[in-house]
Amino acid sequence: MPTAFAPQGMTALEASQVRDRLQQRLVSIIDMSLVLKHTHWNVVGPGFISVHELFDQQVDQVREMADELAERIATLGGVPNGLAGEIVATRTWDDYALGRSVAQAHLGALDVVYDGIIGDHRTAIEEIEPLDVVTADLLTAQTGTLELMQWFVRAHIENTSGDLASSGESSELAAAAAAATADPLR
Repeated sequence: MPTAFAPQGMTALEASQVRDRLQQRLVSIIDMSLVLKHTHWNVVGPGFISVHELFDQQVDQVREMADELAERIATLGGVPNGLAGEIVATRTWDDYALGRSVAQAHLGALDVVYDGIIGDHRTAIEEIEPLDVVTADLLTAQTGTLELMQWFVRAHIENTSGDLASSGESSELAAAAAAATADPLR
């Protein structure tokens, strides 16, 4: 049950709306950390060690984001919920589609995952900014980090002309297949 306070300059209703939107982002970010850890455990093939280590670094960054979101929810008088039941009950997407797979396939699929999480963060910024610039700034900083993380992923599936192997694919499986079979010299 949320407390009855709101930070100076915000109404209780505004704080509640921001908390609710942040809870959605928290669920998304926690799920992203689980996806990244899953890929870390299940990546194989050429480029294994660099991608394995990249995914672990990204797990750490995303977990820090989850902590920031949860603490902001608490600061706004809410009760952050990062429990597994909450994640499964409230998320609007399916589980990550790949299991054990080559690095290029996971990189292609993760590019699609990053598109989704970055797009949702940007939408949340637009919704929250009129209510709370502090929270909007937090989400803006996280979005910048997520975009940098996606750039690191994309660097592995990009050719020298700047074309992404998974370009135009909207599903994880299609992006994985395209990235896994692309000619890096094309």
